[in-house]
Amino acid sequence: MFGIVRPCSHRLGEGLKAQWMAHLCGLCLALRGDHGQFARVVTNYDGLLISVLTEAQAERTTGWRRTAGPCPLRGMRTASVAQGEGARLAAAVSLVLASAKVRDHVADKDGLLARRPVALAARRVAASWGRAGARTGSDVGFDTAVLVDAVDRQVGIEALAGPGTPLLTVTEPTETATAAAFAHTAVLAGRPGNAEPLAEAGRLFGRLAHLLDAVEDRETDAASGAWNPLTATGTPLVEARRLAADALHGIRLALREVEFTDGKLAHLLLAHELGRSVDRAFGASGCGHQAHADGARGAFGPPQHGGPYNPQSPQSPYDGQNPYSGGGNPFGGAPSFPPPGPGRRGFWAGCAAAIGVCCTCKVCCADEFEGPWSRKRREGCLGNCDCNCCEACEICECCECCSCCDCGL
Repeated sequence: MFGIVRPCSHRLGEGLKAQWMAHLCGLCLALRGDHGQFARVVTNYDGLLISVLTEAQAERTTGWRRTAGPCPLRGMRTASVAQGEGARLAAAVSLVLASAKVRDHVADKDGLLARRPVALAARRVAASWGRAGARTGSDVGFDTAVLVDAVDRQVGIEALAGPGTPLLTVTEPTETATAAAFAHTAVLAGRPGNAEPLAEAGRLFGRLAHLLDAVEDRETDAASGAWNPLTATGTPLVEARRLAADALHGIRLALREVEFTDGKLAHLLLAHELGRSVDRAFGASGCGHQAHADGARGAFGPPQHGGPYNPQSPQSPYDGQNPYSGGGNPFGGAPSFPPPGPGRRGFWAGCAAAIGVCCTCKVCCADEFEGPWSRKRREGCLGNCDCNCCEACEICECCECCSCCDCGL
């Protein structure tokens, strides 16, 4: 799982958490339903924003949800999941961009992809995903050629970029791709007037995604000699932080122009959680759970202290496994099975423990769980939080009220 928008269950509350999980599961099942089990590996946190935006604009009908069967990642429980054109558009975008990323790793000969048989298999997977995404995109009226063109142009822009090249020149293809995807949600929802502000929000979201990826990969890329936009263009972190703040403010302004039927979840994700993603990437936030390790750890326990801008425990939302750097990509590096150290499990025992962790839903829903191999404490997907959400929500800048995050304002 990857993505920059990873909301905290404490801030979502029961209702919005159920909605968010419905869209996450809906994306996963749309990938499986149209393209087979293996396609589910491209499920990501940011792709589900497409589904969220589509449903947030649409008039309420009975066709937006269905009951899905038991799943190991839900503890073998059934669930109400999102369905329809929004989920299928999210699946199409995720597949096309994943296809492009695999091709990029093949071209760079990353890890195992330096071996010809593996590279050949990866090219076939990438081509299959590209065709599948194009078919699904066509079914919902979206031309995925704009995504493919953006990725192709990205390669040329990076090859020509050097010291003094404006950073926004490098981020432009990503901005164009996400703008097109966001705008098409207005078409699917029957709100053509929303296309322009959503295209602006999508453009700035793409800029943020590219910037945060570059910031988090900067040290790793420097150590491995990989290309990084900040290093290549000579852009300091201060300037990257300013560009990220401007993009975030622009997204909030664009959302004011969008007419939503029920925009609470979309607002919380794009106006609030996205801001916290920026803070995490630049090391300006810490998790209340870390500061109060001895306190209560219930899924919806009492608020912690420290505020979202407490710099005491900075952490990356990817925990060092950003898929765009190659380390988190299924094709990005050779597997290694180190001998178990003190307290560690062996490879096969860890596999058995991993199955147990997934089947009990701890990976998604627990605040913490024991790592299957390392036996270290890990945070659940929804456990990475800055529990005091009201200290810096900047109400005056992004919204007239914050009932969406239950902060009481």
